[in-house]
Amino acid sequence: MPYLALTLAMFLWSSAFIVLKYVFQFYHPLAVLFARMAIATLCLLPLAMGGRIRWRYRQGDWPWLLAMGLCEPCLYFLFEANALMHTSASQAGVITATLPMMMAAGAAAFLHERQPRQVWLGIALSFAGVIWLSMDSQAGPGAPNPLLGNALEFCAMVCASGYVLIAKRLSARYSPLALTGVQTLAGCAWFGLAMLTPWGAWPDALLLVPSLWVLYLGAAITLGAYGLYTWAVSRIPVARAGAFNNLIPVFTVAMAWLLLGETPQPWQGAAGALVFAGVWLSQRRPT
Repeated sequence: MPYLALTLAMFLWSSAFIVLKYVFQFYHPLAVLFARMAIATLCLLPLAMGGRIRWRYRQGDWPWLLAMGLCEPCLYFLFEANALMHTSASQAGVITATLPMMMAAGAAAFLHERQPRQVWLGIALSFAGVIWLSMDSQAGPGAPNPLLGNALEFCAMVCASGYVLIAKRLSARYSPLALTGVQTLAGCAWFGLAMLTPWGAWPDALLLVPSLWVLYLGAAITLGAYGLYTWAVSRIPVARAGAFNNLIPVFTVAMAWLLLGETPQPWQGAAGALVFAGVWLSQRRPT
């Protein structure tokens, strides 16, 4: 069941790149992100009122809970939303292939998990692929500034790795729904305050189809994907769960091709292959 939950979470997260790229044509990014967090919070309210969310706060955990919410969704969504304004959904999806290596590096630094030499070689190969993908990217209708967009998506992956490591630490004391609730509340506060600044813009009108996709972002992706992933991480090792993030580029590129008409160039395929080679090497068992 944890592996099935991870696969479904990866599919949901992959679809987020496509949906965000679409709804940003109609609504301001900050408005979309605030609505996404608010919808997820409202979906959790009946569970909280019914006593389905186990919450027993332990003294001294507030810095970790705050850091988890700050990493994701606050900073993560901020970086990713701006990334998708500058790069294509398929290129952003390939950048996510660096997440397993970041998680391995984070586990070595903060959880004191020793990694074999080939993991670090895999990290180096994957980073080289990401740099190649970003430096040779050409501006186009769906990617006006791919270098900046890919860099912002990479920053989002740094935040995502921090979220996973902290969630793993807290999962022994809090239920997945409780941790997801902390994230949605933090996101509501963060993006709600952002909407009060000059950078926020409320929509002039609500359109049916884009609004339904925003509802999907909040209910299915923010609540569903994060709940599934947090639940799975609480039951299997972080490195093993991180390997499933390699499915995101595959799902994203396929959906971008089918739904957005994004056709990867041959050099992009070569850069992506280098990223995947690094991922494969980092996950391969030592001989």
